[in-house]
Amino acid sequence: MTVARSLLLFLVAAVAEIGGAWLVWQGVREHRGLLWAGAGFVALGLYGLVATFQPDAHFGRILAAYGGVFVAGSLVWGVVVDGFRPDRWDVIGAAVCVLGVLVIMYAPRG
Repeated sequence: MTVARSLLLFLVAAVAEIGGAWLVWQGVREHRGLLWAGAGFVALGLYGLVATFQPDAHFGRILAAYGGVFVAGSLVWGVVVDGFRPDRWDVIGAAVCVLGVLVIMYAPRG
């Protein structure tokens, strides 16, 4: 159950961080205004909070592993929200990152 909870927290964190960054991007780069950017700042803050609920107590490990989640999640966000079409190298790179997440977070440690 701990691995399932951890994976769910990574998913929630990804939506908060990637969604927050996207909202800031929309507010500033796409000139949608301060409300969009402000909503993005709130979502980015929620990302920081969600990360604290990971069962592992090591900040560095959590953030390192989350980096891989962010890479893969950003590509998925781009496909779903912005119509981005990743090439095979994007997909291979994301798969390597996800493998890294699994090793960092869930490898047996003695």
